[in-house]
Amino acid sequence: VSGILVLVSVGFWYWCHSSTGAILPPYPYPYRWLLNHPDKCRERTPFLVLLVVSSPADLAARDAVRRTWGDESAVPGLSVLRLFLLGLHPVFGAELRSVLREEDELYGDLIQQDFLDTYNNLTLKTLMGLEWVSRFCPNATYVVKADHDVFLNLEFLWRLLRPVRTDLATGYVYRHTGPLRNRAYKWFVPREVYPNDTYPPYCGGPAYVLSGPLALRVFAVAQLLPVINMEDAFVGICLHALGVPVTDPPAGAFNMYRLDYDKCRFSRLVMVHHYWPRDLLRVWPHFRNESVKCP
Repeated sequence: VSGILVLVSVGFWYWCHSSTGAILPPYPYPYRWLLNHPDKCRERTPFLVLLVVSSPADLAARDAVRRTWGDESAVPGLSVLRLFLLGLHPVFGAELRSVLREEDELYGDLIQQDFLDTYNNLTLKTLMGLEWVSRFCPNATYVVKADHDVFLNLEFLWRLLRPVRTDLATGYVYRHTGPLRNRAYKWFVPREVYPNDTYPPYCGGPAYVLSGPLALRVFAVAQLLPVINMEDAFVGICLHALGVPVTDPPAGAFNMYRLDYDKCRFSRLVMVHHYWPRDLLRVWPHFRNESVKCP
């Protein structure tokens, strides 16, 4: 509670470094749903909701995810719901509207609001995903937020998530880090946005896991806190305000740097960063080949 009071007392609004230079209040802002699927969980309770961050023009990346780790039926017995999170393209929003609508009619897995899809709006994109879970799929057991440039091993993650916990936040944990004050970095955070010198512990943005009930609590407390442009750190701020610690995963389970593919090594980890569409499509058939045995 004290964390909430301190942050709210600051009263800073989030400086959104988009092409508009706009000042936005903390989420929720009255963004409009351009694409939505509110009935996805009406007749199902997924074990995992996959919230995959994507840019409107990244059709190839979404296709690769659908054909690899984002395939909802890839792991027998595991109930997965996949959604791609989109904002509005800063330049070609109107031109891409019909393309995205056609893609969504084919796959039914895009959700989009009308904030600008920029790097500094990633926090808004994640909050959109958490809003969707809170409003339309509140009974999900776990929520996985992932970028589209990762390799994910959902089968191994499924093993790690049992027995089920209601207060789990895990991923690659950062501790004792703080905002970069140099404008030369894309991770620049001015003191007007976040005045403290350090962030609470948080899970790295390429992929992290929240238990379903905790995802709902994170979204709720986010309504009380000034939004910052570092999405993963902001989720850590929300967890700190809730008094929920992050949980360290097994050593090496979440890799923030690229690793050369090896099936036996990858079978014992959850995430590897910097795997692009051609990489995923190249290694996935071998990874799923049951004739290739590991000790």
